Amino acid sequence: MNRGSGQRITVFAAGSRGDVQPCVVLGKALRRAGYDVLLAAPENFASFAQENNLNFHPLRGDVQSIMAGETGRKFMESGSANPIRSIRAMRAMLEPVALRMAEDACDACQGAAALIALAVFAPFTKSIAEIRDLPLIHVEPTPLLPTRAFPAPGWLVQRSLGGLHNRLAGIAMLQVIWQWYRGPVNSFRRRYGLAAYSAADFHKILRSTPLLGAYSSHVIHQPPDWPQSVRITGYWLPDDSPGWQPAPELEAFLEAGEPPVYVGFGSMSGQNPERLAKIVLEALAKTGRRGLLLTGWGGMRAVAVPKRVLVIDSAPHGWLFPRMAAVVHHGGAGTTAEGLRAGAPSVILPFMMDQPFWGERVRALGVGPEPIPMKKLTAERLANAIEAAVSQPEIKRRAASLGEAIRAEDGVGNAIEILRECLGA
Repeated sequence: MNRGSGQRITVFAAGSRGDVQPCVVLGKALRRAGYDVLLAAPENFASFAQENNLNFHPLRGDVQSIMAGETGRKFMESGSANPIRSIRAMRAMLEPVALRMAEDACDACQGAAALIALAVFAPFTKSIAEIRDLPLIHVEPTPLLPTRAFPAPGWLVQRSLGGLHNRLAGIAMLQVIWQWYRGPVNSFRRRYGLAAYSAADFHKILRSTPLLGAYSSHVIHQPPDWPQSVRITGYWLPDDSPGWQPAPELEAFLEAGEPPVYVGFGSMSGQNPERLAKIVLEALAKTGRRGLLLTGWGGMRAVAVPKRVLVIDSAPHGWLFPRMAAVVHHGGAGTTAEGLRAGAPSVILPFMMDQPFWGERVRALGVGPEPIPMKKLTAERLANAIEAAVSQPEIKRRAASLGEAIRAEDGVGNAIEILRECLGA
């Protein structure tokens, strides 16, 4: 097998841990294949890079702390449902950090042989590739390119209303994303004497640059109207944490009764994480089922927890989810992938952006009930959804079958082979 020639590849990622983690998994695989990898990510991911033995170039700005701030929480709770209304909020959150991140990412590409980056930042990364004269490969945990096959993630309507609607929704969402950071992109380009970009350029870059879809073809089939430059590889998920050991309290809880229902929302909480925890506990009480709550970094704040529920800070999803009766979460791309890989029925409570898209995919695949948007969440609705996920034989059968198919894929291995082709190594 050909191996990398030691050439350095810069991998650029920013956003939440769910955005950065697939790039870390890919970076580790590239390093095993013989490449020298430099992860360029916000400075708050320094320890994450160190844990995974990746060289690290910090980018100024912490997107997670921005989302955890007042503007971010308001956006999660109310401003994210309408993509047009999202523009002002996202500009307020991104403009203070976007230009600095681009400058730092450009610095990280000095001496690199190639740049691999999240496709959502394509106008920035194409600019950096021009400045540094580098080949550019985009990766995405959630589809970005417009297609007739399904509505665009982030669009108002997630049920398909026909091919024309789906494609127009995709074009509209690219325009929305472009408006989030149009100003910083063109400020960055002006600094280097480059012509200004438009939303049409964003679309053109995505179609003309190699693009790896870090999701399973069993979950999203390759649309016939996507260009050949798009390749769906399978999920890029972390190893099953062979060295990780559960705390004695967690181990004892799992052994003490039937598999519990997992509930966790990562960084998603809106403005009232206490209320969210209260609804979850009421729903679990209505079902009479045991529950395992993951507090993440602010997603829930549970008090007065009954004995049938255990609250923990964190645990690897790859270890935890196969031990659950069902998984209840926000529908982030990474958490959804872990639930599907585990073969566990999923209950999606989407807050924002691509989360309703993944909730609809779960429903359409028959591996979970109808998603419940956070604005419509009640204890009774959640209890009914949990009961459906845990007790309906067809949902359990389909979830188990899909999990088996996903576990048989080698998404990151497929990605490395494609990257070798692209890089000529």
